[in-house]
Amino acid sequence: MNQLERDHVYSDASQILISSLFLRTFPFGVKFLRSERDIPCGAERPVRDMGHRLSLCQAFGLSRRDGKTVALMKEDMWCFEPVIGLGTEPPPGLFLQGVNRYPQTARTLEAAAAWAEGLPRLDTSLGIQGAVTAPLSGISFEPDVVLIYCNPAQLTVLLMGINWIDGKDAEVRLSGHSACLFALVPAYEEQKYCVASPCFGDRRRAIAQDDEIIFSFPAGKLEDLVESMKALKKERVGFPIRFSMEEEYEMPQSYIDVGKLMGLYPD
Repeated sequence: MNQLERDHVYSDASQILISSLFLRTFPFGVKFLRSERDIPCGAERPVRDMGHRLSLCQAFGLSRRDGKTVALMKEDMWCFEPVIGLGTEPPPGLFLQGVNRYPQTARTLEAAAAWAEGLPRLDTSLGIQGAVTAPLSGISFEPDVVLIYCNPAQLTVLLMGINWIDGKDAEVRLSGHSACLFALVPAYEEQKYCVASPCFGDRRRAIAQDDEIIFSFPAGKLEDLVESMKALKKERVGFPIRFSMEEEYEMPQSYIDVGKLMGLYPD
């Protein structure tokens, strides 16, 4: 699609997601970069334009809160884990030994090494040298992955949305570490919906809030997800949530029909 069509598609999708879910920050897209030639015009480079390096989660924060387009190549990266996880560099032996987890957050060096070995990472053969992030509402490139920072109630609606599409649920692997990679790598590599818990780096250094969770997916699934949000909204599933503690509340007829077969509801 041309620039005008892309602007329209992603801007509309962003507006629907924000209004359907009552999001506090912008949905944003991430594109993997093979070279500096792939960096979109107008993107900010941390070292060149800010005078310092950033962690990838901090670039996420600038895109989702401030609406900035931020491109990080290896020289812009402050945290080394995305450099490994994006396949820019192979993991050093010292990392695979688990030294950055033990003894702070691993009981044994063996446990730390097992985590390091299992870190989601793209193959170095893909030639990825960096990443660029931007809010969907003003994105100037075709993203590889879309991310939404949401709270648990918003996540519930998103999960209902992906179930609406084909009856399938998200199957996720959760970790307290390296949220950026747990959100990006499986979504891109396995082309699936993912849920990741913001790590302490994301929370302490990129201001992810206590109630925030990351929902991510390949950009190719955006159209279906937006359609699902529209469909659920028509059925008044979502926000605002209508609370009630009424006993034996009114059930949908479909629930009654199934329940009667189990002897739950009288005629």
